[in-house]
Amino acid sequence: MSSEVIKPGKFVSLTYHITDMEGSVLEQNDIPVGYVHGGDTELIGSMDRVIAGKQAGDEVEMVVHPEDGFGDHDPDLTFTDNIDNVPPQFRQLGAEVQMQNEDGETRTFYVSKIEGDRLTVDGNHPLAGKTLKVMIKIVEVRDATPEDMAPAGGSCSIN
Repeated sequence: MSSEVIKPGKFVSLTYHITDMEGSVLEQNDIPVGYVHGGDTELIGSMDRVIAGKQAGDEVEMVVHPEDGFGDHDPDLTFTDNIDNVPPQFRQLGAEVQMQNEDGETRTFYVSKIEGDRLTVDGNHPLAGKTLKVMIKIVEVRDATPEDMAPAGGSCSIN
């Protein structure tokens, strides 16, 4: 096992899972994801600070409050309408709906509730407004290669 520690310029590979505060798993990634520490990749909460100085094999748990994670739930991004006003292909929970505002900006909304003849779409991130627990396992720490630093070099965003 490598004794390299996480610091700027190191390639880091990790797995993680996110639960709510009651322990229900909300997201799990068992396939390692990688990024260059200190680079442009945006990590949830203060994950980059929490794992700095750690090495392969270390496990870290952190709590992420809404303001540091996916933001507060914005009620202005939730709309309810009569289901008859919604095209049939969107009349199911989880359906993805692209909406455009008067400025031409597009945002993804999801059908979050269907009650009787009313359908609700929500433009908030599904984890908005939630306090989350993130469990992280460091898989690999090594010097970053030029390929790791390239925009299409396999880096990913954990957010």
